[in-house]
Amino acid sequence: MTAFCFYLSSLVAIVATLLVISNSKPVHALLYLVVSLLAVAMCFFSLGAPFAGALEIIVYAGAIMVLFVFVVMMLNLGTKTINQELQWLAPKTWIGPVILSFILLTELIIVICSGNNHQTIGHTTVPPVDVGLSLFSTYLLAVELASMLLLAALVTAYHLGREEAKS
Repeated sequence: MTAFCFYLSSLVAIVATLLVISNSKPVHALLYLVVSLLAVAMCFFSLGAPFAGALEIIVYAGAIMVLFVFVVMMLNLGTKTINQELQWLAPKTWIGPVILSFILLTELIIVICSGNNHQTIGHTTVPPVDVGLSLFSTYLLAVELASMLLLAALVTAYHLGREEAKS
């Protein structure tokens, strides 16, 4: 059952990621990106890494996606964006992400109701202590570089949005 959940989550992640790449509207792409990140979190859960899955949801699907939404809102300044935002709120915009999210929700409910909550593909669960020790000892440089890259992207997006607003 866990292998099925892993493959179904992987399929949802691949489909959502392809829709992120192929979508030309930024808000639609962000919706599919949230679904993709949730699907990756479900993959982590089925592989026996619940802490990594929870971090995926909290950090990426939560905090960084809010940051992306603010950057998109900041870059789309002007009067013509009001009509564009009304188009983004149309129900057809939400059909794809809702279907993919419903598949993930159904999978989660099936796993919880089956009673085999502790079964994983690898048959072991990675404790949070091991994740923390790996991140802040072995991979400390990679973690710091990733945080600096995110900070540089935020400053650049703010600078580009600010220059566009001036003209």
